[in-house]
Amino acid sequence: MGLFSNQLANVVEWEEYRDDILFWKWSNKEIKKGSKLIIRQGQDAIFMFNGKVEGIFKDEGSFDIETQIVPFLSTLKGFKFGFNSGMRAEVLFINTKQFNIKWGTPKPVRIQAPNLPGGLPIRANGTFDVKIGDYLVFIEKIAGVKKQYSINEVRELMQSMLSGLLIRWISKVGQDIFNLQANMIEIQNGIQSDLDMEFVKIGLSVVGFRIDEFSYPENITKRADQAAEHSMIGDMNRFQQVSMVDAMTNNGGNGGRGSDMMSTMMGAQMGMMMGQQMMNNMNQNQANANVQPQQTGGAVPKFCPQCGTPTNGNKFCGNCGAKLG
Repeated sequence: MGLFSNQLANVVEWEEYRDDILFWKWSNKEIKKGSKLIIRQGQDAIFMFNGKVEGIFKDEGSFDIETQIVPFLSTLKGFKFGFNSGMRAEVLFINTKQFNIKWGTPKPVRIQAPNLPGGLPIRANGTFDVKIGDYLVFIEKIAGVKKQYSINEVRELMQSMLSGLLIRWISKVGQDIFNLQANMIEIQNGIQSDLDMEFVKIGLSVVGFRIDEFSYPENITKRADQAAEHSMIGDMNRFQQVSMVDAMTNNGGNGGRGSDMMSTMMGAQMGMMMGQQMMNNMNQNQANANVQPQQTGGAVPKFCPQCGTPTNGNKFCGNCGAKLG
């Protein structure tokens, strides 16, 4: 049996199929007389001999290689199978589907911002769609030297270009989150076009690019939220008091001696601050009381400052006619 085992017909098909692989290479096997080629839905098969593409087959089904495939191969169309002769060729199976790949900025992208020499860090995430566009270029650049190619490798390639493209298109539409959100479509279309120009060099085509959101890093978002709260409250003392109350409320729900001590300390500190605020208000009221009131339109002197005649509460002097209030 061992003597004739390598003479048996075989089946050429995509073995161990994975949905996240762009291609898979059937190789290092000799195709014998009576062998079959199986092409499933969503697959194309490319026959290669000595590193050269011999034929591309796109119809799904089961095919006899000797009678239905070899006659269409470029240089092997006259090949004759015999008992001791077989054809050693590679068959490249292409995944023809369109891949939807999630992406995110590996680290914040810094954009220009006033008073921030190092730039404002932002993050972004979304998805993009890619498929194999040019088989010959893809084989030359990728499939010719690899056993398979996964969407993770495509994502890594895309992300290596992403920071520069984000900075380029963000600088065209605005330098803050609101402008970025408002001009999302323009940024998406611009990045897709630029990515496609780069991916076409390796036989891939970027047919869609979407940004789900732009965001600041967490520490900057917290500061922005605090600034918004301060702006809404309007007074720093009140802001501090509200922050302390929030801290006491949050700690009170945790239980334990640590939270009790924290609540006591926070309560004492808040009491001191509120007492200080009351003292400041009392001092301010006292200072206002010590200020001598200036004459206003309703205060009338007892005697005319011009001639000394009693005014009797009148706003004009009865003697000289001077205005008194």
